[in-house]
This record gives sequence, C-alpha cells and structure tokens, in this order.
Amino acid sequence: MYLFLGQETVVRARDIVGIFDLDNTSVSALTKDFLKKAQGQGKIIEVSPGELPKSFVVCGERGGGCVYLSQISPATLKKRMAHSG
Repeated sequence: MYLFLGQETVVRARDIVGIFDLDNTSVSALTKDFLKKAQGQGKIIEVSPGELPKSFVVCGERGGGCVYLSQISPATLKKRMAHSG
C-alpha cells in the first residue's frame, strides 16, 4: 500500500516510521535537532516547496531514511493510512 503526501509524492506505507504534527513536535529540542541533522544530511524532502508544511513523515528505507515535509495535516495522513491498509 502507498500513502499520498501531496503534489506528486507517494511513499510505501511499510516504509513509514511515523507521521508527526510539525507545530506540536517542533517545540521539542530533540525534534529540532533531529530535523536540523536530517537537513544537514540532505534527507529533507519538501513535498510542496513554498507552502507552509503542517506535518513531517519519517521514512526508513534501505540505504538510509528520509523526512518528508507535507502541507497535509497529520490527521488527514493518518486517515489515509487507515484506509490504505
């Protein structure tokens, strides 16, 4: 199964480690460090550049993982996950 993250971006549901609300989780220093490190490693993928992201999706794939920034709310993404499987 796959999850549509916006624009033309689709990821395999089995690769998703977590779906997070950017507003609520970015308050934590640990989350800020995680996102900063991922950006420094070139692992951040902006699904809709120029739009304000509402969520981030952490994916663990062979050869390393990545973090998708999406303009779609985490609640909507979680509903899509429930309906995809």
